[in-house]
Amino acid sequence: MVKCDIFKLYSTKIKNTKMMQNSTTSLIISDCLSRTGRISIAVAVSVLITIGTIIPGVSADSYDEQIQALQNQNAAARSNVTALQSQANSYQDAISRLQTQIDAVTAQIAANQVEQANLQQEIAKMQAEIDVQKKLLGEGIKAMYVDGQISTIEMLATSNNLSDFVDKEEYRNAVQKNIQDSLTRIAKLQNELKQKKVQVDQLIESQKAQEAQLAADRTQQADMLAYTESQKAQFNNQIASNSSRISDLRRQQIIANSRYNIGAPGTGVNCGGGYPAKWCEIPQDSTIDSWGMYNRECVSYTAFKVHQDFLAGRNSRDMPYWGNIPADAKYWDDNAINQGIPVDSNPTPGSIAVSNSGNWGHVMYVEQVGTINGQQAIYISQYNANFDGRYSEGWRYTTGLVFIHF
Repeated sequence: MVKCDIFKLYSTKIKNTKMMQNSTTSLIISDCLSRTGRISIAVAVSVLITIGTIIPGVSADSYDEQIQALQNQNAAARSNVTALQSQANSYQDAISRLQTQIDAVTAQIAANQVEQANLQQEIAKMQAEIDVQKKLLGEGIKAMYVDGQISTIEMLATSNNLSDFVDKEEYRNAVQKNIQDSLTRIAKLQNELKQKKVQVDQLIESQKAQEAQLAADRTQQADMLAYTESQKAQFNNQIASNSSRISDLRRQQIIANSRYNIGAPGTGVNCGGGYPAKWCEIPQDSTIDSWGMYNRECVSYTAFKVHQDFLAGRNSRDMPYWGNIPADAKYWDDNAINQGIPVDSNPTPGSIAVSNSGNWGHVMYVEQVGTINGQQAIYISQYNANFDGRYSEGWRYTTGLVFIHF
């Protein structure tokens, strides 16, 4: 329940101000009545103070324009980060595949080098056998040379018998054949081993070239990945910087939006004004209320208040469901006019105050109407005035507001 002693507190605050040391303050409060659970007050306030007129502050729209521009930059930066992340994933995948190929080629080179070593051992064995065959060949040639100095008649004459002659002839023929076989075998082995060694050497060289190319490709991909990560970091730094700037602009906007406040309303408890616990005891914007509004937003709270007044018979109209049309606060007066709901500049208790300033605007529930400093003022209850999803209430001037009468 809002109490009338807010004027007393306000008067006390003015008296304690240095600017009021030589001023006279008088507040006349009348007809503070309670009607059907909602406060209705007619207040005549006369304040004689020498503080001059209220000077309008910087338009909140200028902050919203800057915030929107920064949010657009962040949206573009996040889009770039997403694209760069996809590209980085592609590079990383390519690097992984290249590394797999390098590992396979390296394994092949190692296997071929083992085969190359085995061939070298085979060549050494064959060379040893060739040396043996050369020795045998030399002995055979020597024997044939010695025997070759003896004519057939002499060989026959020196033979003990015909059988001995035949044996000598067969031996000489056998030696000739062995010599020829050894030469043929040696030539064949040497040719086979040389060809195989050339093939293995060529394969190793080819695989080393392939390995070098894959390594170069991997290095290039790694460089591109590093560049991509650097770009991502730059965009993320820009997003962080913009987000910090947005927070600062929101703070400035809150100050600008509150320039018509009397006192400092704007922040308070999570739950207040009778707003249901099912919506105020959970994180902001985590659910949708009965009228298509996000919870703990100004629009959700005021929609609830309009509905409560209708149930209590204080309104002729219930809160419409505006979830299918633009339901931001700045569109409420337009939506109301389109549905034949009265909108004007005259506040009444139970009406909805609408500020069209900024990207989203702001709506407040009017609890009381009065006059302060000779200017029209309203005592309002609201949610999310400071972008924190919290409940607050207090006095403010009606400058820049329109009022919906449900």
